Amino acid sequence: MSLVRLAPRIILFLLLVGFLASPDSLDFAFRPLVQTNAPAIYNQGDLAALTLLHVRMVFIATFFATIIAVALAILVTRPFGAEFLPLARTVVNIGQTFPPVAVLALAVPAMGFGNGPTLVALFLYALLPIFENTMTALTTVPQNITDAARGNGMTPIQIFRQIELPLSLPMIVGGIKISTVIGFGTATIGSTVAAKTLGEVIIAGLQSNNLAFILQGALLVAALAILVFDLLSMVERSLMKWKAA
Repeated sequence: MSLVRLAPRIILFLLLVGFLASPDSLDFAFRPLVQTNAPAIYNQGDLAALTLLHVRMVFIATFFATIIAVALAILVTRPFGAEFLPLARTVVNIGQTFPPVAVLALAVPAMGFGNGPTLVALFLYALLPIFENTMTALTTVPQNITDAARGNGMTPIQIFRQIELPLSLPMIVGGIKISTVIGFGTATIGSTVAAKTLGEVIIAGLQSNNLAFILQGALLVAALAILVFDLLSMVERSLMKWKAA
């Protein structure tokens, strides 16, 4: 990526770090959005800590969703597992069929309030993009390449590990990228069931009619999503170049 294209990302990252390190330094920017004597900067918790907890929750859910979705995609693209494709599609579609709020409502009675229900909702919501991208990648590996490998005496496991999986990595990362970005926005609703996310900031703003709080929570989530999207896009492009080489 050229310096011209990279510069806005660097500026955004520095602004994010600077604001989290010293939120009061931008009090002047949010002050016009609040009523007299109302706080312009979120003061009901540590913004930096909430941001780190938000990121951790999304990454944990995406990590486990990646393991399950990739494993299912590998299974259904093998001859012995093709019959499980309808079942696998049903499983990974659960998160997209039920809205995250509904998943939270169903999970709270069983898991209680806190991070647990939110992790379940994010996990289920992340499965489909990763599964579909992985399955598409594995099923579109050029047949002539696998035939040549088989002709050279490679076993099915060797073909998978040395050819199919490496060639599929760019598209798999693309699925992870989509799920992660969706997760950053979806995680905010976790605060409705006492999960520690940036949704706390937005909810506090709604409860107190404080537009500055709402904007701070939304901007932090948006900045995180943009930075992670760009980072994973760079990884995806690097893998594409390596694949082409």
